[in-house]
Amino acid sequence: MAVFRVEKTKDFTVMSNHHLRNVSLSLKAKGLLSLMLSLPDNWDYTTKGLAHICKDGVDSISSAIKELEKEIGIELFKRSSHGTVLTPEGEEFLGYARQVTDQYQLLENRYIYRTKGKKKFSVSMQHYSFAVKAFVELVKQFGMDEYEFAVYETRTYDVLMDVKNFKSELGILYRNDFNAKVLNKLMKDNNLEFHDLFSCGTYVYLWKDHPLADKTEITMEELKEYPCLSFDQGSNNSFFLAEEVLSTYEYKRIIKANDRATMLNLMVGLNGYTLCSGIICEDLNGSDYCAVKLDSDEIMTIGYIARKGVNISALGKKYLEEISRYKDKALK
Repeated sequence: MAVFRVEKTKDFTVMSNHHLRNVSLSLKAKGLLSLMLSLPDNWDYTTKGLAHICKDGVDSISSAIKELEKEIGIELFKRSSHGTVLTPEGEEFLGYARQVTDQYQLLENRYIYRTKGKKKFSVSMQHYSFAVKAFVELVKQFGMDEYEFAVYETRTYDVLMDVKNFKSELGILYRNDFNAKVLNKLMKDNNLEFHDLFSCGTYVYLWKDHPLADKTEITMEELKEYPCLSFDQGSNNSFFLAEEVLSTYEYKRIIKANDRATMLNLMVGLNGYTLCSGIICEDLNGSDYCAVKLDSDEIMTIGYIARKGVNISALGKKYLEEISRYKDKALK
């Protein structure tokens, strides 16, 4: 089955009539798919949810779903005793439909209607202040009159998926001996490739008034009484997708957080710490924090991911130039 072009406004949905002309689908299946394509991107797809907004019951919707699955060739929904929800393949299918919509609209506006739109650049990243600072410098150089920018500090798996699904042109993350095999497999499966930017040692990032802040090197034994702060990875919480090295270490105390501001507050309030690249960006985080070398041979390689075989835009290349400036600031 082909991909569907969908254009949504507040009161209207314009979509391709491909599925409407597909003689293999019943009227019920065509109507269900049209309904699903008209829903907001963040709608929580369940059979009960679909039944709630239409006349048909759950059984009727389930039969239509099975018909769609047979035609498309994938399982859209997973059925269990707790209900029916979208499978990863189902989410991907609907995601691709929306991606093609966005790409088609760009082509249509540019070449059919000759609309001069803003040039766009977006990047997804693990929680690195230096990567955000590089983004800031990019925006300052080009301004926002003719350009549209987006930056996403997010979880490791989401960085991969954002690039794969065209949400971001580039992704910034780290790779080391521990996670390389898993990340390489994920990238290969999703037609992505990793490019090295620079390598650095592992550092303990903490508040400047932390009891260990004045040391020249810190051991894991010295850290055991203080809470280790780690970025939450959601449902994809594999050790191999952690943003911090030594993710399999048995920490006595650990706190999960989902944003950098909260983590910085926990460093001050609880004398917490996190393990990082050691690249300090005082312009964004302020001068109240410091990085102390960890007594470890762990090496992190910071790099960017991109879609295989896709040329990087001029804005993307300029962003990589900005982030590469931190190579000389990487602590060994």
